[in-house]
Formats: sequence, C-alpha cells, structure tokens
Amino acid sequence: MPRLLPPAAWSPAARVAASLAILLYLATVIVPPLAGPAPSSDLAMRLVQPLRPLVGGLYLGHGYRFFAPDPGPGHAIRWTMRLPDGSSRSGILPDPDVDRPRLLYHRRFMIAEKIAGLVPPPDAPEEVRREGKPQWQPLVMGVAGQLLRRHGGVEVDLMMIEFDLPTPEDFLAGKSAPDGETPLGTFALSAPPASNRP
Repeated sequence: MPRLLPPAAWSPAARVAASLAILLYLATVIVPPLAGPAPSSDLAMRLVQPLRPLVGGLYLGHGYRFFAPDPGPGHAIRWTMRLPDGSSRSGILPDPDVDRPRLLYHRRFMIAEKIAGLVPPPDAPEEVRREGKPQWQPLVMGVAGQLLRRHGGVEVDLMMIEFDLPTPEDFLAGKSAPDGETPLGTFALSAPPASNRP
C-alpha cells in the first residue's frame, strides 16, 4: 500500500506573504468600483491611489456602477453639418437606428460617455473650463474629423446632450426628464476649429 506524504508545511513568513498577496489582490478587485464614476467617497479615492498601477496592469478598473440601479444621466453628441452644396445634415452619436451591429452602437456610446466625463458643465467657472479643454478637445476634434470625412462635410457643429433619468413619478405621468446641452464647438476638416466655444 502506497504511503501518503504529509502535506508540505508553510513557514510563517510564507503564510504572511501569501496572506498579504491575497489581501492586496482583493483590495485591487474591490476598491476600484468604489472609487469609480462619481459620486465616490473621498476615502475610496484615497484608497485607490496606491493601487492604480496594479489596477491598470491587471485591467481591473471597470466601471461596474455604470450599470447599477442609479447609473446617472446618459450622454450623446448631436451634430449639425454644412455640406459643400450649402445644404445641412444632422444626426446623433450614437444613433440606435443607424449604428449596427450593436457593438458599434456600444462603442460610439462609450465615446460620448468618455467625452462627457471630461467636459465641464456649462455653469462651471471659466478657469475650470479653460483648464479642462486640452483634455477633451482632441477627442472632440477626432469625432468631428471622422464625421466630416464620412459625410463629406465642410463644417460640423457638435453639442453634448445629457439625458437625465426620469423620476418614477415623471415616468408614470408620461413626462420625460429635461435634457441638458453643452456646446463642444464648430470644426472644419482642413482648418483649426472655427469656434472654440467650451
């Protein structure tokens, strides 16, 4: 009959190291959603700072609360384009009627949400709007360039639209929540922005 070997015993130092590694990994999984999209507590924001390199390296910085029971407002980019013949064309990004397959809609939806997370609201102080502009304007210019190339436009005006979630009372009464609008600017393909409205 074969004899079973006794289980290998871990040294106290190995147990402490393994326990610390497990706790670090659990913190890396639990803290980022707590410090994710606003509103987030100051404590969660402080806890996530030293974990950011590990969170990024393991790709654990998911916005789980985006789909939570209170996900906050949604965003889209409304565009109006002037064509070479003088006519105009308009649309919205993402467009559920045009963006097929669903993955394309989702990607364009995430572009609008990314830009919305960077653009300060219209009532923000001028200094905040000015300091934030270098972060979001390159992304907006990329969207404007793609739209102009795709539709053969001369100039495009972009507007960020915010769709607030209706309250249960408004929903039952058939009312929709008011939309907020933030101008992003007017852009031309072969020239700098025609308007630098924040």
